Amino acid sequence: MNKFSWYEAKSVEDALEQVNSTVSDELYQSSENATIFKSGGVDVFDWVKEGLLKPQMIVNIRNIPGLDKISYDPKKGLRIGSNVTLAEIGSDPEIKNQYLALHQAVNHAATPQLRNVSTLGGNIAQRNRCWYFRSADHNCYRKGGDRCFARHSKTGENENHAILDNGSCVSVHASSIATALMAFNANVVIVNAEGKQKTVPMDDFFVSAGEDMAMENILQAKEIITEIVLPPPSKNTKSSYIKQVARESYDWSLADVAVVMEVSGNTCKSASIVLGAAAPVPYRSVEAQQAIENKTINSENATAAAKAAMAKARPLSKNDYKVPLFVSTITQTILDIS
Repeated sequence: MNKFSWYEAKSVEDALEQVNSTVSDELYQSSENATIFKSGGVDVFDWVKEGLLKPQMIVNIRNIPGLDKISYDPKKGLRIGSNVTLAEIGSDPEIKNQYLALHQAVNHAATPQLRNVSTLGGNIAQRNRCWYFRSADHNCYRKGGDRCFARHSKTGENENHAILDNGSCVSVHASSIATALMAFNANVVIVNAEGKQKTVPMDDFFVSAGEDMAMENILQAKEIITEIVLPPPSKNTKSSYIKQVARESYDWSLADVAVVMEVSGNTCKSASIVLGAAAPVPYRSVEAQQAIENKTINSENATAAAKAAMAKARPLSKNDYKVPLFVSTITQTILDIS
């Protein structure tokens, strides 16, 4: 780990004033003189300890007043400050009552100890967990290299990797919570160094590898996430979330699914279906949504929607098991709503 200075930010404006150099879009060795932000710090310090990120200064934004609040209004929806911990979200009664899939996703994320430290803003802004991307010995596409080590048919270890939108990078995004947030059509509020605020739909916050190999989200070096906003659910909104892992204990997702529906009786009037660990960023399955909308919520229609979601899947050499895994998980998540 390299030496760096530490700055305790007193406000968003104060934190942004400390950014005296631009962080490279790729968080790896070339970012040696950058000033970076740290909230919970779980992902940031992983990078620093591995020598993949060598900051000159770390600005701690964890204690900035006002970014650690949760508020719910039946007419305006839910607002979660970026410094709210996952544990605080998981124990909030309004979130459990009104946004069940988010409650379920948070309580299946990481371990209880990490949920006490990890913040929502840091969770959705973290980088992917591909072991080649996080290895100093592998200069992959995302780090400006000339190959994807995971894709190699014989030597690539790709059992946990993407099966959708995997034409270039085949990594999967690390945040399963983002899966639920996107299903609820959440918005990300971002403030830049000029004090200007912008609100970005979660669907537009993430950047696919096809759009920009170096980026996974639109966040720039001199920008900070201040809160995430979810619209109010209608009285007929139901939701569910299921995460599949390799071990019974806490583990990274092999497949996770969030479904939010507006229902009438046992009929789906509208659906929002998002998949995690399926693509390099959280993946909204328009095909699944269209297949179940205006249909009775039953096993036949749920399975048809799940198969529609996998119609464009392109498994790699060691992860074809993910296709039937997603089919069964999507099916069960939809049926959980009925």
